[in-house]
Amino acid sequence: MDAAIQSFAHGFDNFLISTLTAGAMLVVSCVIYVLLTPMKELELLRNGNASAGLGLAGVIIGLAIPIASALATSVSLFDLLIWGVVALLIQLLAFRFVDLILKDLPQRIQNDEAGAAILLIAVKISSAMIIGAALWVPAPPPLG
Repeated sequence: MDAAIQSFAHGFDNFLISTLTAGAMLVVSCVIYVLLTPMKELELLRNGNASAGLGLAGVIIGLAIPIASALATSVSLFDLLIWGVVALLIQLLAFRFVDLILKDLPQRIQNDEAGAAILLIAVKISSAMIIGAALWVPAPPPLG
């Protein structure tokens, strides 16, 4: 029991710093995403647009998965920050990818087209899961 308490006492500060950093990264990434995409998700959501809520939920989950995976595998706060930025960039690319497929995704979300929001969620979560899993896999040996 004494060893468990000592372990907690020695590790709690690292736990707290890492957890707060990951939480702050999630919030900041979501804010950046909302600012960089052409839709005003929060305003649409406040006006009862369910598709905007679905899309925003996909963003939060799509960013949380790789940030959580980076938190579990990172060797430093800098490492965690790097992978958080990568997650944000990939989520922005996922938005653009779905926009290319559906043509005018922002307007579809504003029109509350649930199908467009559901496809956006699927692309965001699947890309996040792939990124998250890739963080757990050791780098392959160099070719050649």
